[in-house]
Amino acid sequence: MADLQHTHELAYDDDVVTKRFVDSKPGAAEREWRALTLLAEHAPGLAPEPIMFEEGVVRMSRIAGVPLRGLFERGVHLAAMADALAELYAAVPAQVLRTLPVRPWQRQAVVDWVSRRGAGWRPRDPLSDRAVKEGLRWLERWSPGEAGITPVFGAGDGNLANFLWDGSRVRIVDFEDSGRSDLAYELAELAEHVSMWVDGEVEIARRFELSPHEERRMRECRKVQALVWLFLLSHEHPRNPPGTFERQVERVLATLGA
Repeated sequence: MADLQHTHELAYDDDVVTKRFVDSKPGAAEREWRALTLLAEHAPGLAPEPIMFEEGVVRMSRIAGVPLRGLFERGVHLAAMADALAELYAAVPAQVLRTLPVRPWQRQAVVDWVSRRGAGWRPRDPLSDRAVKEGLRWLERWSPGEAGITPVFGAGDGNLANFLWDGSRVRIVDFEDSGRSDLAYELAELAEHVSMWVDGEVEIARRFELSPHEERRMRECRKVQALVWLFLLSHEHPRNPPGTFERQVERVLATLGA
């Protein structure tokens, strides 16, 4: 799950990047290494090349590019981002994907986290209090079906800064929460990440064809992801403009139809 905590340190040496993970995120280095190894085999060029792995540390190639946060050629960049995501989602062969662990922070873990944050919510202002109340009420009734989903390899982080434009294509970094997932869930997490709307709505999900069932699942998953960000943004963070939390409150209420 996306959060606002520091999870790793990066060191650069010419064309090599060393990523050292904090002890409080177990398994992150292993997931990053597995993703880079799989993508190097099945989607070469989409992500950094794996170089070395040791406990808590991954060394990889450095890829050139500008993060897509603050898109300035929206049409071109969105098309390239959609191409990169489609390549990522389809990269791992089905027989291999079935053997991979489910990525962290899937539905039940997110529901539990939101429920705990909601239970500990202290009254703040009428609108945000209403968003929390309506969100928890909806969460109690939520029971999304798992049938009819499209299995994919998911990166596990919807931050727009993880998509790098190199002048001709988009490439992807940051796979510490990657693993087996499904298309609707990945698109929902991506669509609701704060970076995808705070500087102007980036509607990447519309570029993917979903079945009616997956459309419904994505809408429901967007609701729970919006609640995640309600709590994450409840304390302003310097990387986001002032008023971001208030905008998130409005997004939650609109998403819930409340």
